[in-house]
Amino acid sequence: MSTPLVRVPPISVPAGVPGLLRDLVHERTGIFYENERLDTMIDKLADRAVVHGCHSYLDYYYILKYEEKGPEEWLRVMDAFSVQETYFWRELGQIQTLVDVVVPAWFRDHSGPLRIWSAACATGEEPTSIAIALREAGWGNHPITIQASDASEAALAKARAGIYRERSFRALPPDLRSKYFENVAEGSQLQRDRLLPILYQRANLISTAEIATLATSPVIFCRNVFIYFSPEAIRATVEFFADHMPTGGNLFVGASESLLKLTDRFELRQIDDAFIYVKQASNGGKTS
Repeated sequence: MSTPLVRVPPISVPAGVPGLLRDLVHERTGIFYENERLDTMIDKLADRAVVHGCHSYLDYYYILKYEEKGPEEWLRVMDAFSVQETYFWRELGQIQTLVDVVVPAWFRDHSGPLRIWSAACATGEEPTSIAIALREAGWGNHPITIQASDASEAALAKARAGIYRERSFRALPPDLRSKYFENVAEGSQLQRDRLLPILYQRANLISTAEIATLATSPVIFCRNVFIYFSPEAIRATVEFFADHMPTGGNLFVGASESLLKLTDRFELRQIDDAFIYVKQASNGGKTS
């Protein structure tokens, strides 16, 4: 005999609850869903609500806002919202400017090590691209630290594993792929011993405590994450960067992201083929 299917009743969505969830998600993550995309947000949270046996999304809202297991549940929410569609050599002009202009200028003017922060690294393609570019440009033996963070533990687990599918290699030249990756059953495995080490950690950009040390980096890549933030969340994050970065520090954002109407603490400059936001001097600002 076949086992009868057990039908799970649909989780109810009381009027007004999607808005409550949207505001709570925005407060905790910076991610903002317009009214026309609230259904998308609900869909992303559906599996989590099922796991908790919620009959209503109001129940799930209470878990996130009030219950003791809320902090742990927010980690799973960040996994649900994580966008892991990225690839090696993405927006290469900025990385090329980093290795050709920014890094040489740093070691010309400073005796200490250079710290580079990939602030929304997803599954690791961005910091790995930086590490490959630095090695190819001859900077592999210099005192450079690459730190990479993401709010999703699931994404970071993939980054640490360093195994990638074909979609990640759409722009990486074949010779570099063969040089830094080897074929394994699951895909292509990064050969980490050939590159500068990448230090991965979980950090939510909205949590000032989690990013305070990272934000002191002279070079920050924060690309293709602000497209999901509200203007208020972007402004707060960029202001925090400005409070902590040294004067002259370089902030790289995505090609479709503009900070011009949100802050006057960075100057937009074109260096070679890349646009970079350079931290300006201010009263009380750091200078080294």
